[in-house]
Amino acid sequence: MSGPGNGSPVHEAAVIVLNYRTPALVIDCLRSLQGQAVPERHDVVVVDNCSPDDSADVIDAAIGSNGWRSWARVVRSDVNGGFAAGNNVGIRATDAEVRVLLNSDTIVRDGALRSLIDAAGDGAGLVGPRLEWPDGERQISTFRFRTPLTELISAGRLGWLGRRLVGHVVAREVHRACDDLDWTSFACVAIRDDVTRSIGLLDERYFMYFEDMDFCRRAKAAGFRVAHEPGARVVHLRGGTSDVKKSTRERKRRPGYFYAARSHYFRVWYGRSGWLLANLLWTIGWLLAAARRRSRAVACEWRDIWSGPVWTGVPRG
Repeated sequence: MSGPGNGSPVHEAAVIVLNYRTPALVIDCLRSLQGQAVPERHDVVVVDNCSPDDSADVIDAAIGSNGWRSWARVVRSDVNGGFAAGNNVGIRATDAEVRVLLNSDTIVRDGALRSLIDAAGDGAGLVGPRLEWPDGERQISTFRFRTPLTELISAGRLGWLGRRLVGHVVAREVHRACDDLDWTSFACVAIRDDVTRSIGLLDERYFMYFEDMDFCRRAKAAGFRVAHEPGARVVHLRGGTSDVKKSTRERKRRPGYFYAARSHYFRVWYGRSGWLLANLLWTIGWLLAAARRRSRAVACEWRDIWSGPVWTGVPRG
């Protein structure tokens, strides 16, 4: 399940950049790929996720005026189905051995694209780069799967418990190349074509958030490895494409789609009872943190944790 080609993929790699009303960010991202994306070998696709402005036209004009048409193009989606759906549009529109999903709020450092392609070719099914701030400071982009127990630890801010249960702390800071991750951030990730052929596309029931963890979990269940390549360095501006991180920093209420995605993830992987347990443990942790005046919950979070759409799926093994 991939691009339109039959037999061997047409391109060595395709880069998919998702745009929703961020034309300036996309153009800066494309500029960072100039000299790294090679015509005939690489296919860079900007998927406009049905932006209600002139984003697609602005980006297309920039591609033309900068002489990028030999390696970059715009694909327009008729709907805004969210992060997963938009990237799936790009996956279907390309035919490559490796696809690199790339947020619009990223700048690809020199040589990073080549490093990711080579690392994916070494056998890992998915490869994430070193994400960093513009000043070079590292961002944590490697993680363990969320489980009901991780909700107690994160909401409770129980540092002592987290140290005792380090295997259940979601963030996993990695400084070296490795291929034993649970999941990696899809702000930038290289995915081999045989992964999507084997497990399918991103789950479009996630509008935004949790789709990367879900996809990696499906890939690992199918026998693929998730790797980290620190030699590939990508600047991630964070917050340029979503209000969630900004709301979290300011402890304002997050958008409903974040909690809908959280509910979907727990219900898919742990069933309704697991979702209830995750919520219960989060609530206990929140109460413990609040009693010690250490809670970092955002506005209305306890209510949003327990809300969510009715789920009718079947847990994955």
